[in-house]
Amino acid sequence: MHDTLAHIPKMTGYAHSACDHAFLKGYRDEGALAISPAGFPIALRHSAIGALTDPSTTRQLETESLRQQGIADGPIYELFSRSMLFSNAGLHKKRRGPISRTFAFKLMEGMRSEVSRLAGEIVTSAKGCGEFDFLDAFAGEIPARIIAQILGLPESEMPRFRTLVYSVTRAFKVGFDLSQRAEIERDFEVLIDEVDRLIEEGKRHERDDFLSRLVVDAQERFEVSLEDIRWQVITLIIGGSDTTRLALCSTLALLLSHPDQWQAFCRDPEGLKKQVVQEGLRYEPPIASFSRVALQDIALEGHVLPAGSPVSVCLASAMRDERVYADPFKFDIFRDDHTRWHPAFGAGEHRCVGEALARAELEECLAAIARLAPETTLVQAPVVRGLNGIRRIDQMRVVMN
Repeated sequence: MHDTLAHIPKMTGYAHSACDHAFLKGYRDEGALAISPAGFPIALRHSAIGALTDPSTTRQLETESLRQQGIADGPIYELFSRSMLFSNAGLHKKRRGPISRTFAFKLMEGMRSEVSRLAGEIVTSAKGCGEFDFLDAFAGEIPARIIAQILGLPESEMPRFRTLVYSVTRAFKVGFDLSQRAEIERDFEVLIDEVDRLIEEGKRHERDDFLSRLVVDAQERFEVSLEDIRWQVITLIIGGSDTTRLALCSTLALLLSHPDQWQAFCRDPEGLKKQVVQEGLRYEPPIASFSRVALQDIALEGHVLPAGSPVSVCLASAMRDERVYADPFKFDIFRDDHTRWHPAFGAGEHRCVGEALARAELEECLAAIARLAPETTLVQAPVVRGLNGIRRIDQMRVVMN
């Protein structure tokens, strides 16, 4: 016999909790579901990832959450309504197709040497110079510069591009501060103009670069308009910036807080970089949760999600599930019980299209620090919080030696 949602606990006191993971564990110990502080069901167990990503039983939330915040027009609304991230079924496949083909694994793997070079330059310039703002000057710099290079942006325009990117990423956080809306949308319009210009250049010049290939594939193979391409490119820019920045900070901070594991990594950065990133993403994921809407009644660990019900799948909780991970509150780069498909990149047809690039950036950046600055010390550890969407990070300072 399945219980209804009326029998699951409501999350309270989050604002006064000191740690996301301890807060979530308290409710996970009670059961597989709870009612989130935002008022909708949140699935806490690892089993929910597969159960709630089946496109035959669930769909993306699209623009519902924005409407609830009073946003029904403008560039933020248009992004959510046009992005592949929030599209469903055939429309999602059509929008994602040209990006998946052009943003291929081989191409992104080829960026590793450039990531390593950029990381090495920043580490070398920071060594011996005292406290270093790692969040802004390293973790924020690398992903923005790499995506700018992929798009063919001139070196001189990269600082302005980076500022725009991290301004508009604020809109990707569920329940973002509405007082910032006007500023975000102004920067959004500038970013849109920049992307349109780059796409137009890609259309005019038959070059063997990312945007030129994307335009050809989108129009000839997938029959996608240039306007639709714009929103998928902006999705890549935003989705691949904040998440990588947060993961770089949290994973390095965890390594530096576990000296034995940091020293082991420094002795063999090439051999351990993949394991380090796997565990860093599990222990402190940059995306706390993703949302779905049930298309039919869905049975989930003794409960029933009614058709039409929104539900959040909590990755931050699922990756501390003791049913899947031994001693899940222990950070261990030598862990051997990671699942085949890392939940941090989502699941099913909506799995992160930029996974290969994100892994390349995280692995090569962390390996460069271990190789070039093994005496790095943590001055101020970051605080990572958030139960919905992209999590928040405050600051992080290190000394590189």
